[in-house]
Amino acid sequence: MAGGPVASGGGVGGGGTPKNKWAGILMTAFAAFGGILFGYDTGVIGGVKVMDAWLRTFGKDDGAGKYAISTSTESLVVSILSAGTFFGALLAAPMGDVLGRKWGIVSACLVFAFGVALQMGAKAIPLFVVGRIFAGLGVGMVSCLVPMYQSECSPKWIRGAVVSCYQWAITIGLLLASIVNNATQHRANDSAWQIPTGIQFIWAAVLAGGMSLLPESPRYLIKRHRDEDAAKSLARLTSSSPHDPEVALELDEIRANLRAEEELGESSYADCFKMTHNKILFRVLSGIFLQAWQQLTGINFIFYYGTTFFQRSGISDPFLISVATNVVNVGMTVPGIWLIDRAGRRSLLLIGAAGMLICEYIVAIVGVAVSEDNLAAQKVLIAFVCIYIAFFAATWGPIAWVITGEIFPLNVRAKAMSMATASNWLWNFGIGYATPYLVNPGAGNANLGVKVFFIWGSTCVGCLVFTYFCIPETKGLSLEAIDVLYQNTTPIHSVAYRRRLIAEEEALGPVGMQEKELGHEKEKSGEHVESV
Repeated sequence: MAGGPVASGGGVGGGGTPKNKWAGILMTAFAAFGGILFGYDTGVIGGVKVMDAWLRTFGKDDGAGKYAISTSTESLVVSILSAGTFFGALLAAPMGDVLGRKWGIVSACLVFAFGVALQMGAKAIPLFVVGRIFAGLGVGMVSCLVPMYQSECSPKWIRGAVVSCYQWAITIGLLLASIVNNATQHRANDSAWQIPTGIQFIWAAVLAGGMSLLPESPRYLIKRHRDEDAAKSLARLTSSSPHDPEVALELDEIRANLRAEEELGESSYADCFKMTHNKILFRVLSGIFLQAWQQLTGINFIFYYGTTFFQRSGISDPFLISVATNVVNVGMTVPGIWLIDRAGRRSLLLIGAAGMLICEYIVAIVGVAVSEDNLAAQKVLIAFVCIYIAFFAATWGPIAWVITGEIFPLNVRAKAMSMATASNWLWNFGIGYATPYLVNPGAGNANLGVKVFFIWGSTCVGCLVFTYFCIPETKGLSLEAIDVLYQNTTPIHSVAYRRRLIAEEEALGPVGMQEKELGHEKEKSGEHVESV
């Protein structure tokens, strides 16, 4: 699912900081509220676009007294948000560096609210679409800045779980949207769609108001040479005094990390595609394609077009079924958050891909082989769609984003992350735009209907193969140790090598690993100069 979390930066809580400092966890977990903006907006449009009141305002009379929109209009309205988020994600990095992490998030909320206001006041498709674009810009910025803030401020020992909370917030937003849509769908006037649309102002206000009260990222402040402010910020996050020795030790570690970045020098986007000793090209392409495969699981088909799909499958109350699928999505993300730092990233992705492909093939076969009027077939279809969502929510939903933030080398991490995030939004846009043409009946459409699940099942086979050959196990490793892992082994043999690295990191400590890695970089650079 797009808009999920990206774990970047070193985090806090190293250097002997105890694991019972919950202030930082709660503060950074609050930032995950940004996920509700994306999740709710995605869920709202999926239900709003089939409401009679919305269709009367934006659709055309089909001659039989019913109002409808064309396939092209449906594609545009749904997918244009992702076009906005693509550019918003690219704008987020410079905004975060200029305004800071927390004030960048506040600014993104203002852009999002402006987009919601345009949608509320629209009486024709063009203005509604422009509103969707601005809302997308805001969501795109939030999708980069919130996980960046979380990963730089949350304790290292629980970084994966904290950053995964952003994905959980997305699922909660989807659920809230389906509940509100279900409550207002039968209203006879424009309030049917304006109420669920306008509620988005509340989410933006809560996130902006809360973030304005939270401390800025200590890592950002150190980078801006504001050491005194960084000490105060870190003290708030760890419930300590700014003069506490643990705070000083933590700030020293952050400075060591930044020195390592500076000594490696500035990098360009071209550097992300160089074949080097630490496999930069392989790692960057792995992150980009991991985001593509996450979208190709077909999950957003359910959340963008699920109401329409269930309606055409003969199910009498598609809005209620949409609520049920979102309850599953919210509930099953929790085990994923719990398992990510216990069972491991790679194994969960493999299990998730296998489970999803089985469920999607069953949905496709049942949908094709049995009549829409068959009540038992409808129940089977709904059950396996829910199981499919459960596999995604517990695995590929949160984990793909955490991995994306972990696998990039230090000197290209920010740029590689921005490309991976943009890849997710680009595929989100493409799939959102193409899906109506694939499933809708009528001239110029493929009219696949439920047969589209054969496509999603086949792409999950691709997810399985890709994970096996390209994604290593990174559970329990620092970002520096992950860099060492890529240099010395392959994803297939990563589980055994990871155990060696954990033992080595416990002996050297995070700063020692950084210095060792920096030494390797200099040694390799020297070898390169001599060869030239």
